[in-house]
Amino acid sequence: MLSDVIGKAGKCILDGIVRVLSLFHVNPNILTFTGVLISFWAAFEFGYGNLFRGGLVIILAGLFDMLDGEVARVSQSATKFGAFYDSVIDRYSDVIILQGLVVYYARQQSLGYVVLVGVVVMGAVLTSYTRARAESLIPKCKVGFMERPERIVLLIIGGLSGRMEAVLWVLAVLGNWTVFDRIYYTWKQLPKPSRPLGRPAAPARP
Repeated sequence: MLSDVIGKAGKCILDGIVRVLSLFHVNPNILTFTGVLISFWAAFEFGYGNLFRGGLVIILAGLFDMLDGEVARVSQSATKFGAFYDSVIDRYSDVIILQGLVVYYARQQSLGYVVLVGVVVMGAVLTSYTRARAESLIPKCKVGFMERPERIVLLIIGGLSGRMEAVLWVLAVLGNWTVFDRIYYTWKQLPKPSRPLGRPAAPARP
């Protein structure tokens, strides 16, 4: 099928880029940092209302987001700090891109959508936080509909199609639904405190 051919071609191109970067010993953390710089570019485009170009720039930022992990794997340079650094920078990238939309709707004097983007930011940040906090208590907490890859794909679709407002509603609802879903899942997984069988007897009065 055509989709399989496109997928294989894309993987071959990505593997070729990874091999070249590994050959030149490019540090994966540099690729991660480059990705966040490109996110500033995407936010700039969004802020000035260039939603289509902003969507294209997010695709470029996503490419670097894929490259850093693959280069670390191929060059066997993956570290715990690298994983931590990548996670933190991803949160910066999310907020930076969404701040561009805040500027755009503020320039349009659309207070409702400024608030809506703020709700999306809350969901984006707390989705990762609730998972990290939950997994300090339980083995795994990867439930919910909306994680970072889905957010990025939806923002790209919103920019390229000109339907950003509809995408923001989806992100606001499903992003925060994921947060509450993880809270509920963690509550269900944690052991409940045992209840006493009866009230303790009151001490005898003198």
